[in-house]
Amino acid sequence: MKHLNIILLVIVLFFSVSCKDKTKKKITQLVEHWQGKEIIFPSDMIFTRYLTDTVDYQIPQSDYKVLIYVDSIGCTSCKLQLPKWKELITQVDSLTNKQIPFLFFLHPKDLKEIRYILKRDGFNFPVCIDNEDKLNKQNNFPSDITFQTFLLDKNNKVVVIGNPIHNLAVKDLYLKQITGAEPPSAKQIRTTAEVDQTEINFGTFDKSETKKAVFTLRNTGNSPLVILDASTTCGCAAPSFDKSPAKPGDSLRLTVEMTPKESGIFSETITIKCNTEQSIVLKVMGQVR
Repeated sequence: MKHLNIILLVIVLFFSVSCKDKTKKKITQLVEHWQGKEIIFPSDMIFTRYLTDTVDYQIPQSDYKVLIYVDSIGCTSCKLQLPKWKELITQVDSLTNKQIPFLFFLHPKDLKEIRYILKRDGFNFPVCIDNEDKLNKQNNFPSDITFQTFLLDKNNKVVVIGNPIHNLAVKDLYLKQITGAEPPSAKQIRTTAEVDQTEINFGTFDKSETKKAVFTLRNTGNSPLVILDASTTCGCAAPSFDKSPAKPGDSLRLTVEMTPKESGIFSETITIKCNTEQSIVLKVMGQVR
């Protein structure tokens, strides 16, 4: 239990790097509430591939499992980010000899949209279409998509809460817990960095437009600075970055292209993983007509 407490405490710290005290307190309470909580699965789960072929899939007995719940609110494609899940599943499979099941429960507002997304992204993994939202009703998940993904132990109790696709620090926690080892990237020589600005507001623009934001990371340490990866809370925001190391005093550029799929106000978080002590959290925001 002590080890579990440490993991959940660390995750709070990662999530609250740029949060105000009130938000930190709310996240801490949420994590404490879910710590060790058992997830109850419906007894009549049906899994399909591409929403066309029903598969005979039973949740296997394993030391860990990953539960991904997606509700019907907002842009489903943006929240799912299936190509990134495919990458993570492949990575975990290679580290564990395919011992960790990934359980996708979707409560869609549009079945045709889900079918299109699954086929478009070539996501040939079993998914459970929970039309009646039974899983959520039995467990009362948080409304924030950041906290609708869980790493469960063999007794279906929550070990880590958080989305490893949306947050690279959470991804590291998942891998560390599953494998019992530090991720390779954590062993690299560390340095320090500063960002020219942490938030960019695009203002108001049309849904047909693509907006671009450029952030500059300056190496303020005495070792080369490397951007290892970048994740977003929305598939509409696509980050790209300089791959070469920056010498002390030099800078790296990170570009975020925003292509909204729905109208309304947005505020998306980009988490940058560098060889620094902590991840760097950036934001893009605006309003789509």
